Amino acid sequence: MIAFREIVLKVHSRCDLACDHCYVYEHADQSWRARPKVISPEVISRTASRLAEHARDHALPSVTVILHGGEPLLAGTARLRLVCEEFSRALTGIAALDLRIHTNGLQLSTRYLDLFAEFGVRVGISLDGDRAANDRHRRFADGRTSHPLVLAAVALLRSAPYRHLYQGLLCTVDVANDPVAVLDALVELEPPRVDFLLPHATWETPPVRPDGAPDAYARWLLRIFDHWERLGRPVPVRLFESLLSTLRGGPSLTESLGLAPTDLVVVETDGTLEQVDSLKSAFEGAAATGFNVFDHAFDRVAAHPGVRARQLGLAGVSDSCRRCPVVRSCGGGLYTHRYRDRNGFDNPSVYCTDLRELVDGVEGRTAPRETARQLSDPAELARSQEELTRILLARLNADLAGDPGWAHAWELVAAVERAGPAGADALDAVLDHPFTRTWVLAALDAARDGRPGAAEAARRLTALAAAAVLRGGLDLPAEVAYRDGEVYLPTLGLLRLGEPGTQGRASLHVTDDGYAARDGRSEHRFGPAAGDARWQPVRTWSPGPDAAPVALEDLDPYRNCFPRPPRLRLGAGETEEWRGRLDRAWALLHKAVPGFARAAAAGLTTLTPLAGGPRAGGWGEAGRHGPGALGVPYAAGVRETALALLTGRRRTRLRALAEVTDLYALDGQWQHPSPWRSRPVPVSRLLADVHERVAVEAYRRATAGPEPGGSDRIHEALDRLSTAAELTVTGKRLVAELRYELKAVDA
Repeated sequence: MIAFREIVLKVHSRCDLACDHCYVYEHADQSWRARPKVISPEVISRTASRLAEHARDHALPSVTVILHGGEPLLAGTARLRLVCEEFSRALTGIAALDLRIHTNGLQLSTRYLDLFAEFGVRVGISLDGDRAANDRHRRFADGRTSHPLVLAAVALLRSAPYRHLYQGLLCTVDVANDPVAVLDALVELEPPRVDFLLPHATWETPPVRPDGAPDAYARWLLRIFDHWERLGRPVPVRLFESLLSTLRGGPSLTESLGLAPTDLVVVETDGTLEQVDSLKSAFEGAAATGFNVFDHAFDRVAAHPGVRARQLGLAGVSDSCRRCPVVRSCGGGLYTHRYRDRNGFDNPSVYCTDLRELVDGVEGRTAPRETARQLSDPAELARSQEELTRILLARLNADLAGDPGWAHAWELVAAVERAGPAGADALDAVLDHPFTRTWVLAALDAARDGRPGAAEAARRLTALAAAAVLRGGLDLPAEVAYRDGEVYLPTLGLLRLGEPGTQGRASLHVTDDGYAARDGRSEHRFGPAAGDARWQPVRTWSPGPDAAPVALEDLDPYRNCFPRPPRLRLGAGETEEWRGRLDRAWALLHKAVPGFARAAAAGLTTLTPLAGGPRAGGWGEAGRHGPGALGVPYAAGVRETALALLTGRRRTRLRALAEVTDLYALDGQWQHPSPWRSRPVPVSRLLADVHERVAVEAYRRATAGPEPGGSDRIHEALDRLSTAAELTVTGKRLVAELRYELKAVDA
């Protein structure tokens, strides 16, 4: 059961306007006629107590109370003060209280605003645009315009003493109005936010469409969007920001769109508890629950079938909506707008065509700049990954800052960074070592779980800083702690300073021909030209004459992050043998699939030999590490090694992308049939399978002939991905690239 975080409190059930598009007075449900005009003190007190009870039981950090009507200002300042006092008192010490009011503004004056300033009540005002647009529906019963009075209310709200209470403007869409004039009129009032609302309608009472076009509302809103863009997005527009958020994989920002579960309950003036108010447009009693604040807790309402139906996410929309690729953004539309007499709410929205056109239109207009640059720019992907490691390291520092050993090591890191370009470059080199990320993640896990780990984390950070001092040739004190007689210096190698089982500290510094370690009275020379047998350097291999060297990392203790264990330190002969296999495997890749080979080489910095031979398919291993590292079975043959290099790099590239940009939303447990698996899989797994198998298909065609049906299965998976609602604009762009790659393979 999902707790209510927002209640709409009807403080007055009548209105001083006669808007002909009002769902309360002009639509199917006319229950307002039998309710008290103004909320009683007893209903106020009991509702406040119920909300406090609900917030306490569900440990809610905050709750929102929206004062509504009718026209809520008709309740008067005395009754509204009582509401503010009762709710503030009831929620004190339990949850933060966010008070708001939605009004037509006609009664707004300083006496109301002084009260709202006292209690922090934020004010939203209904206004449909310029005078012509507003007068189309928002008139007095005798036909007089309300527009000048509303503008005066907004001007008062915008004045210096009250500006902080200005929440925004609510505008109901009418396609007969000029959209550009409407937006200009609203923007001129400098609202903190604008809400555009589709007029409430159902399949039984469809919306007005003057030209009969099924996408009239989409075209109107897209003209607003285009003008909003031309103006430089001068004010937030919740409808558009919600669409942009969901297209990026984020949450919906409005009840009228998206699949987020409802967390709202309505309290009428008589204390009746109802579902969302817009249901009054569907049929008489559609919002009713049978509960009230005197006899029932809010949890009873939360368990009501009508409320639960709007908390089911994807399962709560119609079958055709579940198959639609834009369902994450539109969410099947507002629940009320799905109603049809013969089958209730199990339908697409009556605005279905409009919503599809609107989502596609916004995506088409923004996709080029909303697509993450990391997808097409390897350098940008590398920078983002480097930044991610530093963010995680800063978080670890926040967790361990109170430990003296860690604080000392952190100060050395800071000193290296302050030591000019040489220090900064050297620090970058060790921080960007892939297994730095592995260590940081392990240390964060230990800190989160309450396990001791500060001493080990400080040892690694000290060694990391010392490695940067040596790489940069810096004149800084670099003291390291060794355990079991040895210390690993990231990116450089393993230094033995004592017998197994011993521990101590040593000071490192740069010499003319390498490095030196002072331990007590003795000094050990080590490094590239020192020839000290106690020094085991990190070996390298070059994937080509113009390629940067790749570390053959068989020393780092944090290399044990792959699905299978790493090999122990390779002997000299084993290293040469492995280099030869890697050379031949790389040559095979460049001959068979040169484009994929070049992409695989980009960003590859570290290879770790893994124990055993290749697994089924001979694919490479991606572990819990930073980008650039790859685990390859040491005992694999040339063809298997080539395939491991190819698929492993595809796997690590996709993982790196997913770590720094949203390729798909993670707010649903949606499953998709897979051509390669016996049961449905999430979109992340399906995308990963396709991403790898496109390269595998290209490799097999060039070396052993195509796998029977291999290309057909990839096309099938791509077709499924093309309709997957979870994909963001960046994810969709990646799928388009995969389709282009496969087209080249099939050619």
